[in-house]
Amino acid sequence: MGRPQKASPGPGIGTLDLLILSRLVRGPMHGFGIAEYLLEVSDALSVEEGSLYPALHRLESQGLIESEWGTSDNNRRARFYQLTPRGRRHVRQEASNWRRMVAAVNQVVEGAGL
Repeated sequence: MGRPQKASPGPGIGTLDLLILSRLVRGPMHGFGIAEYLLEVSDALSVEEGSLYPALHRLESQGLIESEWGTSDNNRRARFYQLTPRGRRHVRQEASNWRRMVAAVNQVVEGAGL
């Protein structure tokens, strides 16, 4: 019996990227607002700045989001992010992929009697 092969992550995107893109479907938001929203939805979705901002920059470099400077609700200068048309199509596809993956994992867990 040989060594197990590492599973390929496949073409999908990471969970944080999907969460960010899903929030931006609702409209433009600055980084801190995205983090606050995720925490409001579930305290299990706490995102640190050290993860959030690199993800935002990565998504922007991929052409899935774009940003511009604006003023936040508390009158501070902030960079607001919004989906590009490509990002809107991408998040729909990735949400569908996510749902299929969750269903497959649930089948395995339920099949184990857990």
